[in-house]
Amino acid sequence: MARFPFRRTGRSGFVAIAIGSLLVALSLPIRGQTVSPAPAPQRQLAYPPGTTAGLLEIALVLFGGLLLLSLLDRVLNRRADRAGDASLAQEARALRQLRIGYPEGMTFLEQLREQRLLEQRFGPLGLSVSWFPYPSASSLLSDLASGRIDFCGGGGTASLFSQAAGHLFVRVAREKYPDLQGEAILVPEGSPIRSLPDLRGRRVAFDEGSSAHYVLIRALQIVGLDYDDVEPVLLPQSEALPLFERGELDAWVVWMPYAPTGFRRRYPGRSIADLNGILGDAAGQEVPTLYYATPELVRDNPRVLKAILEEVNEAGVAYNVRQLERAESLATGGDDEDGIDPETMEALRQRVLERAILPIDEPTLRSLQHQVQVLHDRRLIPSRVNVFDGSFSLRTRQNWTY
Repeated sequence: MARFPFRRTGRSGFVAIAIGSLLVALSLPIRGQTVSPAPAPQRQLAYPPGTTAGLLEIALVLFGGLLLLSLLDRVLNRRADRAGDASLAQEARALRQLRIGYPEGMTFLEQLREQRLLEQRFGPLGLSVSWFPYPSASSLLSDLASGRIDFCGGGGTASLFSQAAGHLFVRVAREKYPDLQGEAILVPEGSPIRSLPDLRGRRVAFDEGSSAHYVLIRALQIVGLDYDDVEPVLLPQSEALPLFERGELDAWVVWMPYAPTGFRRRYPGRSIADLNGILGDAAGQEVPTLYYATPELVRDNPRVLKAILEEVNEAGVAYNVRQLERAESLATGGDDEDGIDPETMEALRQRVLERAILPIDEPTLRSLQHQVQVLHDRRLIPSRVNVFDGSFSLRTRQNWTY
């Protein structure tokens, strides 16, 4: 699959333009300038000014200047490319080992690991890549802050609890199209609970500090219930699953891989609400999927970080292509199990033409700050959490975008 182009910025193009412009300027007469006739001219101009031949001469001079500009730009860009590659190699050799954490079921990072894109890119540079699965984003960010891993991905809510706890990390990118079916509220098959209002007084399990935590609060808020109207059972998914299967929990708020996404239907019970049903069209913006790095990786190894994000994007595009191919296959075979309508199909076709991840932007930070307010109102995190703090969110236009 062809890689997406990335813009290169540098001084070489400006240098070449300046030189070319100087040559052109020297080759043309200066407007308004008078030249005293030489007392004894040796010869006349070959082509008097204003004639067709004279204009042709000027055009040839301009063409020569532009040609020289192009050649200089190419030479200087090649030197800049070699310098950039050399700098990446230097950073890779100095880093020696890249440790990546990923929540089980995070599709882009799973795709990245399966395709070994980072190993192929960094292996020749002497940088080894290690992968570490995690049951939740909250434990990921804790290990990121302690230096056990260098880069990870996960929900945005976990970063708010981690920032409130004083953990150090940097938000570096977001997924453009988060999986809106990646969050669900499940109840046992035989449960009398049919809708969100039925959760009043029930034991509801979720991973503390995760996106499931926030989604439950918003779901209750939408139907007029408060957080105190249910009995929270704070458990990571790995511990909640067996309890839920034994019927010891009334409801369970889960995220991938247990939620009913297209490729992951292996979960017990039935869903009474999913992310899209709870938050509607704003779900992707309100509950973003983010990527994080250590402050040291951002500060000391910016070219390595750029390369990581490029490869995450490649993996994301490959995943989107697979989703489109699967949808087209189902449509061709007449299988409407997933209810793929023409509008969804067109959205999938458009998605494969776009980037899979983007820089952290203003709307994303506003959404996270809104989460801060919701969580603070329920005394879950302090109000001092400021997601706009540049120490925690890389907001500048990054050189891996185009």
